[in-house]
Amino acid sequence: METVLVILAFVLLITGLLGAVLPVLPGPPLSYAGLLLLQLSGYIEAELLRFSFAFLVIWALITVAVTIMDYLLPSLLSKRFGGSRYAIVGSFLGLLAGLLFFPPLGMIFGSFLGAMAGEFIHNSGNGLKALKVALGAFLAFIVGSGAKLIVSSVMLYYAVKAIL
Repeated sequence: METVLVILAFVLLITGLLGAVLPVLPGPPLSYAGLLLLQLSGYIEAELLRFSFAFLVIWALITVAVTIMDYLLPSLLSKRFGGSRYAIVGSFLGLLAGLLFFPPLGMIFGSFLGAMAGEFIHNSGNGLKALKVALGAFLAFIVGSGAKLIVSSVMLYYAVKAIL
């Protein structure tokens, strides 16, 4: 049973890594679930190799913070770059359309084009402002995905280190 739990933990950790760039998967929460499962598996029984309570709490807080940031960052950066609600809604709809029709690159371009279209409609054809807002949405996607990728990668590192 121990081996099955360890395998399932690593499946979660790797799926979490994929989820860092695919918006349909909650990357860091899946990675954290993998860490918890590894801890509960009993495979890393030596006291020095087990994750400490403080380690697990800190990574839980990091996971929550990165997940919240990933949801708030697009609207915050769109507003920072002068975007309206139309741009935020357009970015989200473009992301979904891109994910459905042209995965995985479609979600990047879809978010960008959706934000640009939404702002273009809101500003009665002001293309320069729409482009600026779309760049803000794109930057939010890159920063959010990068943060999730780093967090999930570090959790995978600690898991591998714990069993080797």
